[in-house]
Amino acid sequence: MGVLLPIILAFLAAGIGGLYLLGVFRQRRPGEPPLDKGVIPWLGHVLEFRRDTLKFLERMQQKHGDIFTVQLGGFYITFLQDPLSFGAFVKESREKLDFNKFAQHLVQRVFRYVAIENDHSILQMSSNKHLKGDGLEVMTQAMMSNLQNLMLHDIDLDTDKRSWIEDGLFMFSYNIVFRAGYLSLFGNVSRNTVGSDEKAKEKDRAESEALFYEFRKYDQLFPNLAYGILSPRERKEAEKLLKSFWETLSVSKMKTKDNISRWVWDMQQAREEVGMKESMMNRYMFLLLWASQGNTGPSSFWLLLFLMKHREAMKAVKEEVDKVLKESGQQLQRGGPLVNLTREMLMKTPILDSAIEETLRLTAAPLLTRAVVQNMTFKMANGREYFIRKGDRMALFPYSAVHIDPEIHPDPQLFKYDRFLNPDGSKKTAFYKAGNKVKYYTMPWGAGVSMCPGRFFATNELKQFAFLMLVYFEFELKNPEEKIPEIDFKRWGFGSMQPQRDVQFRYRLRY
Repeated sequence: MGVLLPIILAFLAAGIGGLYLLGVFRQRRPGEPPLDKGVIPWLGHVLEFRRDTLKFLERMQQKHGDIFTVQLGGFYITFLQDPLSFGAFVKESREKLDFNKFAQHLVQRVFRYVAIENDHSILQMSSNKHLKGDGLEVMTQAMMSNLQNLMLHDIDLDTDKRSWIEDGLFMFSYNIVFRAGYLSLFGNVSRNTVGSDEKAKEKDRAESEALFYEFRKYDQLFPNLAYGILSPRERKEAEKLLKSFWETLSVSKMKTKDNISRWVWDMQQAREEVGMKESMMNRYMFLLLWASQGNTGPSSFWLLLFLMKHREAMKAVKEEVDKVLKESGQQLQRGGPLVNLTREMLMKTPILDSAIEETLRLTAAPLLTRAVVQNMTFKMANGREYFIRKGDRMALFPYSAVHIDPEIHPDPQLFKYDRFLNPDGSKKTAFYKAGNKVKYYTMPWGAGVSMCPGRFFATNELKQFAFLMLVYFEFELKNPEEKIPEIDFKRWGFGSMQPQRDVQFRYRLRY
């Protein structure tokens, strides 16, 4: 018995420790938000959460109110669903709520990239310099050139033939916008390597096409990859794709290109200066590609689809685009010059801006997550205070809390192209809940330190694509009665949502 007792005690201690790690003993303390651990130890509610994040959080909010803590796969996450309290979350110091800690863990799992010190600050500074303001002028010109190379290359602009071309709207939109964005950021094939400008453009088209289809394979694996639940077959495919991207986007290959964006160049230079290995820099290049191009293509699909399903919206946006083109002194005619779409022209489209913001309200659903790095007290807008534990996480899901709140946005499931316009045509920013003005009335790009640093470039991409489609083409749904497809629920929390199925449409030259 003397020998058995220590063994029994050791097993007992290990068992109790295991149960502790599984969260069996966690109880709600005085002052903490309501706690809902679920019935499965450690996993908690993760299966329901992954199946449909929106429905799960709506159920939890109905059960517990505007703040609650749930167990998800070994983590305790406190969700804040009161939009009037979002400011306190967004402005909380990094000493209490840290975005970087969570983000670094995610990018290492998904992209195999190990972040350097001040990684996010470097990205923010370079993005502010090159992807907004004056820096956006250069990117607008590059994007315009690449969009027209891809959109018009197989269409004879000099003939009288105006035959319809049929395609899947999602794949068409995602394909064009992704490839044009990739070429604008990572550069074009040099004419010196192939002999002529036309051959260089042809190679750009071929290489970007191949990259897009590989990117789509990885993109479809992304939700399971982020959650760490890939099957052995999927894990093998992900590893193969990653190696392919690291090769295609390698620094050595990039240096052979023309027109590399200063944004990408700065990112590479900053890492080279701190002695990062080239193999790790190659991984970061793929991270930049996904971060910059993973959401704009799907958003462009939803925008064109909503315009085609709402005639008054299509009419208003098309008239605005034609007016801006005419005021710029340009007129499209067969055999004439292509459109010179400038950033100045894109700043004169309030109706298109509103339609885009409405599209993002309906289809962008990021999950904003912070690591709780010290015990803290969180104060709600109504004055109530809650204790949040160190080691937990805290999160916002603006889609359910703001985007589809009928008090903030009446008839929230309807597409209203002018929802973000005042009667005088200016941008509307006054939205209310319980008589209080809501500062964060849409959050498609996140907020605070986690706000997408490339949002100005991404919005510009979306506007340029829509503008050029409306200028060059007539387009319509193959089946005018086609219903808007359901959202793919697996992608809740990862930015712009994608449809469960594609929609067939057709397009032809307007002139």
